[in-house]
Amino acid sequence: MTDHAMTDQATSARPVRILLVDDQPLLRTGFRMVLGAEDDLDIVAEAGDGAEAVDLSRRLLPDVVLMDIRMPRMDGVAATRAIVEARLPVRVLILTTFDLDEYVVGALRAGASGFLAKDVPAEDLVTAIRTVAAGDAVVAPRILKRLLDRFAGALPDPAAAPPRTLNALTEREREVLVQVARGLSNAEIARELTVSETTIKTHVGHVLTKLGLRDRVQAVVLAYETGLVRPRA
Repeated sequence: MTDHAMTDQATSARPVRILLVDDQPLLRTGFRMVLGAEDDLDIVAEAGDGAEAVDLSRRLLPDVVLMDIRMPRMDGVAATRAIVEARLPVRVLILTTFDLDEYVVGALRAGASGFLAKDVPAEDLVTAIRTVAAGDAVVAPRILKRLLDRFAGALPDPAAAPPRTLNALTEREREVLVQVARGLSNAEIARELTVSETTIKTHVGHVLTKLGLRDRVQAVVLAYETGLVRPRA
């Protein structure tokens, strides 16, 4: 095995480093028990408020911050914004019981890479953490529906001319963006369009680059804000 291959193998085997942030110690204990059972996940620290979360993120540079929304001193939205604006190599996954209000949009616009309800099944939480750590984004289906419903009344007519902001996309890239906006994963889009998953990953990368977006969560928001896709009844 070459030195380069050994380095790649060691890198891929490194556990995902997680910072737990919640103002309720009991909930942190529950999350620690669930995540601690996974060999590829490592909880490096805990925080009880947003200000502490930002400080620990700067000092420890975890891969993923599992962030609560409503906390003392600094809430999860403000903490997420501070982490993102500091350009730290850290991704934020929001976990909250408040999935029906303005915090959904606020957290995503602040730069969160995912948004899940606290009652999410353990296996889904673990999968979401791995997904976010790999550079992708996750939004629970019921929360995505609430997010899209919020935009529904203000969306332009889909029969109108395509928004200027989307003009840079090719027809296939626009098609991929539509599928992303409907919540499909790269694998699901690949099956839908009968191409390889690698091809879809390339298309998604082009879409994000051309539109100046950080990840697919922002792509979803843009697709609905511009009227490229409308919420289904």
